[in-house]
Amino acid sequence: MSETDQHPGATHSGQIKEILLRRGSITPDLLAEAEREALKTGVRLEKYLTGKHRVAPVEMTLALAEYLRMPPIGLAHFSVGKELMDVVPQDMMQRHKVVPVARLGRTLTVALGDPFDLAAIDELTASTGLRIVPLAAPAPDIQAILERLASDGTKGLDLDALMKEEGEVQVVEGGEEEQSLDEMLASAEGAPVIRMVNMILVEALRTGASDIHIEPMEKKVRLRYRIDGDLVEKPGPPKGLQNAVLSRIKILSDLNIAEHRVPQDGRFNIKALGKEVDLRVSILPTVFGEKVVMRTLDKSSLAPSLGALGLDPVAENAMRYGISQPHGIILVTGPTGSGKTTTLYSCLQELNTEDVNIITCEDPVEYQLAGINQVQVNAKVGLTFAAALRSVLRQDPDIVLVGEIRDAETAQIALRAALTGHLVLSTLHTNDAPGAVTRLIDMGVEPFMLGSSLILAQAQRLYRKLCSACKRPTEIDPEILKNNHIDPHELDGATVYKAVGCPRCNKGYKGRGAIMEVFLINDAIRQGIMKGLNSSELHALGEKNGMVSLKQAGFARVKEGLTTLEAALEVTGGE
Repeated sequence: MSETDQHPGATHSGQIKEILLRRGSITPDLLAEAEREALKTGVRLEKYLTGKHRVAPVEMTLALAEYLRMPPIGLAHFSVGKELMDVVPQDMMQRHKVVPVARLGRTLTVALGDPFDLAAIDELTASTGLRIVPLAAPAPDIQAILERLASDGTKGLDLDALMKEEGEVQVVEGGEEEQSLDEMLASAEGAPVIRMVNMILVEALRTGASDIHIEPMEKKVRLRYRIDGDLVEKPGPPKGLQNAVLSRIKILSDLNIAEHRVPQDGRFNIKALGKEVDLRVSILPTVFGEKVVMRTLDKSSLAPSLGALGLDPVAENAMRYGISQPHGIILVTGPTGSGKTTTLYSCLQELNTEDVNIITCEDPVEYQLAGINQVQVNAKVGLTFAAALRSVLRQDPDIVLVGEIRDAETAQIALRAALTGHLVLSTLHTNDAPGAVTRLIDMGVEPFMLGSSLILAQAQRLYRKLCSACKRPTEIDPEILKNNHIDPHELDGATVYKAVGCPRCNKGYKGRGAIMEVFLINDAIRQGIMKGLNSSELHALGEKNGMVSLKQAGFARVKEGLTTLEAALEVTGGE
């Protein structure tokens, strides 16, 4: 499907503008200004006009209906009957902003908030097997109906479809109106609330979400899942059950349900869909109630070895060389959510044999690994990374994992451990791999100590993988190359793909993979560290000695057809 097929309205805006002007829906000056802004922001003109309240939604609907020769309809007082909801699933209504209006024999009439959404009509035809008759409706009318359905108790959340039985989720033991403690407990332990929370958890596992966000708004509760790095909104719990849902999560996490003024952190464990998953819970007071974020920690999704991470041969061979060394320090760097913990745990699982003693110091311990001694750092009682590391070194370890080097004291102890016969693995927050060297020197580490003990520094990012079912070849936009200072010949000869989107994926992407920049220390680089070279000079020296930069690793994934150029630049563009 071409870009024109996806967005037919973009090529016909001229005629729609003429209709709007003829109907007196907007003045020529305002239209010209809106057109410039829409072009600048990359938003389709019709959406920009209604989104910025330049044109009333009803006026835009009438103009689109006239242009497309599609009958318009108003849905201000419309309710979707149960028989229509049985035909069109609610998640499809939400995804395409479409509402079924009537069914007559083999014909289904639907109202579209975006009449140009041909994918909605195609999916409805394939899903229902009926002939679809589309009507143009104001987007706010559609949104109001969808919000009513979402807040219609258990029916709106389709609990029966998602929760086949009460026991599908097993918890493993381990509004602004004031409610009494007894009332909160009673409402939190009611069957509908338990099923609702169970549904939210099961949906997270089914979609592979890494985080669950439950966010209280003024008039609704927003539910979002982070899937492949992007937040995806789903129908949320009713506003009236906000406190009950929150209390249920606090009970599971063994938190104080009567405390609403300060943040709280907890965790609990569930068994569902054949998995046992830890959930780390963070609760934060906001103006409309307490916001909940639950991080899902699925041990079964951990890569059992470096080979299972799907790395390119250069990065995998370098990492294998690093972990095969008898002593020294390996540093893994990258921003939060870039997969550092997964990489380190994959290394540990490969090293975890009967003849080695592995001890970790973590904050928090995210996954509990069999055969590895894991220490939970607790700064409140004085068990900092530095204090824990001192004690760990008296436990006769062969391999030590330090969750993060946050201060000079931890850095000094970790490097001494690496110099005295231990293999140390740790993380740092830096933009690239050579930056780890200058970061530690800034902390006060002596260059000769670092040069003598560092095996390699690695930087990594997670890129979004293209859905193999719907990806399509495309031409590269020269503006993207120009704006990101990319050599126009960089991708010569490669077939570049674009994300399209289908029922199997999330906007054309499915799953994520890692790209790595591995700064392997050799004699030349060791001399450079001891001479005090800066990060840029070390980076140039690394590339001269065979290091593949993050940007080049991203381009390699684009050439392999695993991701889009845009997705690669999302995570490597500034590197």
